[in-house]
Amino acid sequence: MLLRQRQLQTKIHALLDAALFGAMFWLAHFIRSLPQLDKQSMIGPFAQYQWLLLVVVPLTPPLLELQGFYRRPLLASRRQTLAQILRGSAWMSLAIIVAMFLLKQEVARGVVSLFLPMIVVAMVAKEEAIRLWTHARLGDRGARRRVILLGGDRDLERLGEALKLNAIGDVQVVARLDPTRARTEELALLLHEHAANAVLVAPRHILFGQIEKIVQVCELEGVEVWMHADFFQTRLSQTSVDELAGHPVLVFRTGPEQTWQSLAKGVIDFFGSIALLVAASPLFLFAAVAVKLSSSGPILFRQRRAGLNGHPFMMLKFRTMVTNAEQLKQELAALNEMSGPVFKVTNDPRVTPVGRFLRKWSIDELPQLWNVFRGEMSLVGPRPLPVDEVARFDDFAHRRRLSVKPGLTCLWQVSGRNNVSDFKEWVRLDLEYIDNWSLWLDIRILLRTIPAVFTGAGAK
Repeated sequence: MLLRQRQLQTKIHALLDAALFGAMFWLAHFIRSLPQLDKQSMIGPFAQYQWLLLVVVPLTPPLLELQGFYRRPLLASRRQTLAQILRGSAWMSLAIIVAMFLLKQEVARGVVSLFLPMIVVAMVAKEEAIRLWTHARLGDRGARRRVILLGGDRDLERLGEALKLNAIGDVQVVARLDPTRARTEELALLLHEHAANAVLVAPRHILFGQIEKIVQVCELEGVEVWMHADFFQTRLSQTSVDELAGHPVLVFRTGPEQTWQSLAKGVIDFFGSIALLVAASPLFLFAAVAVKLSSSGPILFRQRRAGLNGHPFMMLKFRTMVTNAEQLKQELAALNEMSGPVFKVTNDPRVTPVGRFLRKWSIDELPQLWNVFRGEMSLVGPRPLPVDEVARFDDFAHRRRLSVKPGLTCLWQVSGRNNVSDFKEWVRLDLEYIDNWSLWLDIRILLRTIPAVFTGAGAK
């Protein structure tokens, strides 16, 4: 993980931990002061000890930092995590006792004794929740950035060792390539094969003309370029300087940068998908029964779609076509209304009567909320295309629409799906969304999607 991304993540975790320590201190006092536990009424109201929050909350991040808590790998071992939490909590309990002693204040020993195990349990529970959330959305391997190393043999060996020692498991090297011995077309093929998130260039023995071609290939693909640039300090346009494994790098980014807004988008996707799955459960039951009774075949349609950077995933929909729809597709090729590699037909004869109803009201798309929950899709983003259609892109620039997660709804859909028949226009709207992305843009698209769904406008 790049330095600025890790710093942002660390700040968020530090704020959560400080709030958790403060809340557990209050809860320990509340439990200890219950009448059945405090029969002698020796504990005063919490108002007498509120000032201790000025000790607990600000001290939490530095005490945990001293234990190396915020320098752990993304998925650190539970033993390491528990040891650091125990040490940080013990030091915090000692700090409370010292603060009370110096200010000649008294707090029941039972409060401090109760606070220590409570905060350990709460912190472990928080870490387990984060671990489960990471596994649910990305998995062990998916949580890492998939990186291709470019450079000479010595440079690649040096960078590979540095990543092993300092990248703490956040980076997975999927391929290595010496651009002085290979063509840029080979890089494009490796990007497709490994669904790489970034290309790390060690340019010490590479001509700048070759570097320019590398950047151009990655720019068309919508993949970040990290340049190991410790030999000069100039800052190029449309680039950002960051740090990876202790080395300065130049990041050439064509997609949205990871900021608090992108983190908020992930949180909205996660909890929004859960809320919508629960709220739409009656529609799920209705659609499942309708599909099952109306035609033979499975209830759900599963298809491999191209996700982030082209990484394939299994997209779910309620089945709206006959079971042999894929075989009949070749016979209907002449009816295709969309230019380019995409296949679209307004009155597709393969669609069943129930399927036509489900499509009109977008009910067939509801199972994709599970894809959103798993982190394979977002609520808002370019619509995912089948893997075989992506493979037929005749312009690599179209692949930049894959530089963000695909979504349930997008700018193309709310712009009137029936009015877009040119695939280049479709891509233009997707790239317009990527280039101008903000959390507010997502909210506006979601708000525009609601009337489009309820009126059935533009659905095919």
